[in-house]
Amino acid sequence: MSQSFSIQENFNLSDYNTMGIAAKARYFCSVQSVGELQSLLADSRFQDTPRFMIGGGSNVLFISDFKGLVIHVDIKGVSIDREDEGEIILNVGAGENWHELVLHCVEKGWGGIENLSLIPGSVGAAPIQNIGAYGVELEEVFESLEAVEIKTGELKSFSKEECRFGYRDSVFKNEQKGLFVITGVKLRLQKSPKVNTTYRALSDKLEEKGIKNPSIKDISEAVIEIRQSKLPDPAEIGNTGSFFKNPVITKKQFEELESAYPGIPSYPAGEKVKIPAAWLIDQCGWKGKRFGDAGVHKMQALVIVNYGNATGEEIWNLAQKIQVSVKDRFGVSLAPEVNIVS
Repeated sequence: MSQSFSIQENFNLSDYNTMGIAAKARYFCSVQSVGELQSLLADSRFQDTPRFMIGGGSNVLFISDFKGLVIHVDIKGVSIDREDEGEIILNVGAGENWHELVLHCVEKGWGGIENLSLIPGSVGAAPIQNIGAYGVELEEVFESLEAVEIKTGELKSFSKEECRFGYRDSVFKNEQKGLFVITGVKLRLQKSPKVNTTYRALSDKLEEKGIKNPSIKDISEAVIEIRQSKLPDPAEIGNTGSFFKNPVITKKQFEELESAYPGIPSYPAGEKVKIPAAWLIDQCGWKGKRFGDAGVHKMQALVIVNYGNATGEEIWNLAQKIQVSVKDRFGVSLAPEVNIVS
C-alpha cells in the first residue's frame, strides 16, 4: 500500500466546502488512490479519532471546528469498463468533478446524465444522496460502486439493489452511514439516448429556445441556463445548492393543504405527493432575507447563502428558524439535504 499522503494539522476547511465556512479540522489529509486511503484508515495514530470524508464539499455544513481527521477523497480517473452497440459502462473515480463528467459524456454522445448538469460536488458523493434534477435521478444510470470499509480497510462492491436508493436517499445515509468511503462509481449510459423532457421548467426552456427535437447537448445547455438563472455560483457566494429536501406527504395531507392554499404546486411521488420546499419557504416570507452574513437567496428560497463571514452555527440557526416557520404554517417538516457536521 502507498503511504505518500501527508497529514496537516489545524487545517482551514473554507476551500473544501462550498458554503465557505472557515471551520478548522484538527487533522486533514487528501488521498489520491484506494491504497493511500487504506493506509490512512489503518494508521494507528487515528484509530480512536473521529473521521469525516469530504469530496467536493457541496453538501456539507460545518457548524463548529472538527476535532478529528477530515479525509479528502481525491481519487481521479474516467475509463470505459465495457461497452456494446447500445450501451457503455464507465468507471469513474470518486474524486472526479460531477459536472465535468457530465460535460465529458455529453461531448462523447453518451446519454443519461445530461439532466444532471451543473450539480455541484464530486462523483463519489452522487450515490449517497441519489442526486436528481429535472426529471432524472442517478439511480436510473447507476450500475455499481466500490467503497472501502472504514473498520476493515476492505474494498467492497455495491450493486444498485444494495444501495437501496430512494428520493435523495441511499443505504449510505441510513444503515451504512459512516461505515464506508466510496472510491469509484460505474454508470450505464446510452449511445443512442432518449432525452427526458418531462420536467415542466425544462420543456418550457426548450420551447423558449425554439428547440423541438433536443439532443443531449441541448438538454444539458438548457439545464445549465435554468440553474444559473436561479442558483448562485458557490465561487461567488457561499452556498450548498438546495439546503432542504422537497417534502413528500400523504395525499390526504396534500388535499387538506390544497383546500387551504388553492394552487399549491405539487408533483406525484408514487402513492404520495411531493411539494416544492422552495414554495413553502417563500410563502413564509424568507426569500431574500439577510441576517448578518447568513441569508436566503433572493432568487431561490431553497438556497441558504453565506455572504462572506457567516459561521456554520449562524447558517444552521437560520435553517432551523425556517424549519419551524414552515412547520407552524403548513404542518410540513423540512429535512436538510445538507450533511450537518459538528
